[in-house]
Amino acid sequence: MVFSKLFVRFNWVTLVLIYLVVVAGSFVRITGSGMGCPDWPKCFGQWVPPTEESSLPDNYKEIYSEKRGKKITKFCGFLRKIGMENTAAQIENDPALLLEEKFNTKKTWTEYVNRLLGFLAGNAMLAAFIWILIRYRKRNLVTLAAINLVLMAIQAWFGSIVVASNLVPWTITVHMLLALVIIGLQLLIIRKISPSQQKNISLNPTLKILAIVVFAITFYQMFLGTQVREFIDELTKLGYTREQWTEKLGMPFYIHRSFSWLVLILLTFMFWKNEKGRKLWIIRSAFIILAIELLSGVLLAYGDMPGLVQTSHLVFATILFGILTMLVFRMKSERMRG
Repeated sequence: MVFSKLFVRFNWVTLVLIYLVVVAGSFVRITGSGMGCPDWPKCFGQWVPPTEESSLPDNYKEIYSEKRGKKITKFCGFLRKIGMENTAAQIENDPALLLEEKFNTKKTWTEYVNRLLGFLAGNAMLAAFIWILIRYRKRNLVTLAAINLVLMAIQAWFGSIVVASNLVPWTITVHMLLALVIIGLQLLIIRKISPSQQKNISLNPTLKILAIVVFAITFYQMFLGTQVREFIDELTKLGYTREQWTEKLGMPFYIHRSFSWLVLILLTFMFWKNEKGRKLWIIRSAFIILAIELLSGVLLAYGDMPGLVQTSHLVFATILFGILTMLVFRMKSERMRG
């Protein structure tokens, strides 16, 4: 089936919007704006948030603390139903979750922009789904688009849980992993509709295995990186300095750092083999993005750099994940077709 150029471009734009949500989410975190809007989906009960504290009720902290308490109770009920009794009890018994932050215009609008981008990305995915349903009616595409749309809705719902739980660390990790799954599925849709992505990539067996290994490690690295960042946030709250982080972070930090070097070695070898052979742009791109991503990681670990470096570290890691996902998808198709 031939898909229109407009439809293909629209799905690429949708992918860009999803990436922008990831960027905005990271920026929200480094600026501490996650609680800039205490409720969801509205912000301080409004679709367009206020710009001054004077426009809010005098007891706004009590109002939103009470609302958060009710949402936490519902979420803990859900956790108990899926067997997470200890986690539910830990959340319920944490009084800090009901502490409401003072209104801050910059934080409120930073979080609002994040939500606005999420709204645009979600609606773009909905439009693409309707487009497929009405125009093309291809079953596998309808299924993929429907699954991704549902995951985006779950992601939005879980975003409200992240806010309600006052950024409980493990919820942030789940939020990030869901974003990667959504990116992966969107790339799979593009793979099936874009002529440029339907061309198979011919690699020898060794490079195929290396590409899959690098992809798997990169995915795990993003999980570990989120964990390390959460540990750092907790250590900062407890008053530990940058110099004390390394000894307190423990094994996850050392694994994350070691795997980074492993990925660099493997991708360098792939890049070298690629330059001796077909010079595929996708392997070149992965190598360049990895180099930038590792540089930002070094600056994060050893330099007193501004928070934007943290955002760039996540952004380039997510782009690398996307490039490797495209590579693996195209290799898989070639292998299945023999």
